[in-house]
Amino acid sequence: MANTVYDYKLQHIDGSELDLSAYKGKKILLVNTASQCGLTPQYAQLQELHESMKDKVQIIGLPCNDFGAQEPEAEDKISYFCEVNYHITFPLTKKIKVLGDDKHPLYKYLTEKSMNGLEDSEVKWNFQKYLINENGHLQKVISPMVEPLSEELISEIEK
Repeated sequence: MANTVYDYKLQHIDGSELDLSAYKGKKILLVNTASQCGLTPQYAQLQELHESMKDKVQIIGLPCNDFGAQEPEAEDKISYFCEVNYHITFPLTKKIKVLGDDKHPLYKYLTEKSMNGLEDSEVKWNFQKYLINENGHLQKVISPMVEPLSEELISEIEK
């Protein structure tokens, strides 16, 4: 039997614990983010999605410096950047590794079929999206190029 995302804990960008089990019964959209990426403007759509669908889906941004060193700043600067430029109100975590031998255990779950029960995947770039269903299981892996307000993503959330 596959684990669920509820088996994993993260650190909120402010250092407090972010327990994914707090979102049981709601879908979760996990997005590895970066502040200096060509896809960074997706933050605006993620915030809009958060505001319009927060009763159905909890968005969590996971800052990551694994692709092109596009998230080099410390957490306080990341938080400030997101607040000032995109008015982000959904949770952000401390920086996280999504690639390599030291990738976070949550990303091992998300990318390995033996753990998630759905599929093997590879985090291809910043702003890759992992949609988790209401029971904590991986529902869909969504390309970084798919915009947060796209019909593809909205229809997956509404399933």
